[in-house]
Amino acid sequence: MAFAVGGCGGGTGSGSAASGPVATTSVDLPPSYRFAPADISVAPGATVTWTNHDNFTHSVAFLDGGLPSAPMVMKPGETATFTFATAGTFHYQCSFHPQNMKGTVVVEP
Repeated sequence: MAFAVGGCGGGTGSGSAASGPVATTSVDLPPSYRFAPADISVAPGATVTWTNHDNFTHSVAFLDGGLPSAPMVMKPGETATFTFATAGTFHYQCSFHPQNMKGTVVVEP
């Protein structure tokens, strides 16, 4: 498993009101203290990118064991990436705003 934090070179995110995880590897952090979409599904080996389009610093902090314990911090305009090598359901939150910002990555073949 690998993760990285870097500058943002652009990109778009999409929100969804549909129930269940959205099949995507891109999660946006719009100016609203949320992850969009919050719940996603990916295949094993996929790299997920979170992009901070908000005016505040946010993070991706995994809540499940076996993943990095240190939050991936993103200042405005930065991205964070993580490669999910194995199947499972992985919960995360923003360590700065855990009451509002929560999400799930479902990794399944």
